[in-house]
Amino acid sequence: MSSAVSDRIRDAVEGAGLGPLDETAVGRLSAYVSLILRWNSRINLTAIRGEDEIIDLHIIESINVISLIPAGIRTLLDFGSGAGLPGIPIAICRPEIDVTLAESQNKKAAFLMEAVRVLGLSARVHSGRAEELKSKFDCVTLRAVDKMSAAVSSAADLVAPGGWLALMTTVPGLEVLEVAAGSGFDWTRKLPLAGDTAKILALGQKLSSQV
Repeated sequence: MSSAVSDRIRDAVEGAGLGPLDETAVGRLSAYVSLILRWNSRINLTAIRGEDEIIDLHIIESINVISLIPAGIRTLLDFGSGAGLPGIPIAICRPEIDVTLAESQNKKAAFLMEAVRVLGLSARVHSGRAEELKSKFDCVTLRAVDKMSAAVSSAADLVAPGGWLALMTTVPGLEVLEVAAGSGFDWTRKLPLAGDTAKILALGQKLSSQV
């Protein structure tokens, strides 16, 4: 990927007040953008197809999530990962977190496997429904998945006691999702996301008494 794209990522990150990033992370994010563009010409990874839009919306939004998720998270599940957002940027920028990317669509799962290989990430790809996983996670992220309420209900079961459900959503859409997650979450953090004034990151902490 050209140095111009790396420069574009640096400028966008710093312009959003989220930087700076180290050079290894910038290089991997640049290569990740290249992969999305290449694969998006063959399969429908994301409706956003321009390089600038991918950086300004997808990459910036994901890096913003990284800055907002609570400290101390060791394991993270990106539920319905799709093009790897926000899971791959999290794996790039927070390599100490053990990231699992769950995607049930075979072509998108194949993209995730290729991205993990090319970028040299330690993240794992679960090619199947996230509900099949037996592990519990310190944090489960979701953004724009099909049948969001049903997905949130399933994702809530995969959060460890004391862990976090991190929903990339909108203020009007949050109430329905809080109900879908069940009564075992404390929704105390609702934080705006850079790049899209309508989006928030809603963080619900699972009560320790929940199993």
